[in-house]
Amino acid sequence: MAFNAVELPEPTPDLIAALEAAGLPTGDLHEPGRRFYRLGDDAGLIGYGGLEQIGPDVLIRSMVVVDARRGAGLGAEALSWLEARAAERKATALYLLTTTATTFFQRQGYVVLPRSAAPAAIAASRQFSTLCPASAAFMFKDLRSQ
Repeated sequence: MAFNAVELPEPTPDLIAALEAAGLPTGDLHEPGRRFYRLGDDAGLIGYGGLEQIGPDVLIRSMVVVDARRGAGLGAEALSWLEARAAERKATALYLLTTTATTFFQRQGYVVLPRSAAPAAIAASRQFSTLCPASAAFMFKDLRSQ
């Protein structure tokens, strides 16, 4: 299988529709500092993912695998690809917020942290401070140990 990704120059209607269908926030997609990718393979669209770099830290943003492609391990492959892009940008830590995929991310090496442990710059992001509910799990992965 040939995995491919295309960086979107700006959020596209299909990205927004996929995120909304998955119940993921879209209120800040057009703000600076965010990169979104269309992820696919020879069989077609896998989904979308995004990165928001804040200094040496990166928020994994709005990762979604389309319904028709779930259950085949493609989410782990997509996440690994996003992590590699973050590492290329010299990120030392990855963070994310999730209301539905805590177990998935734990299987990929992320740990749940109390929200009070968030670095100040991450806590100040719109994703953390307003877009994701307080009930969302706050998760972390150290890239320095990779």
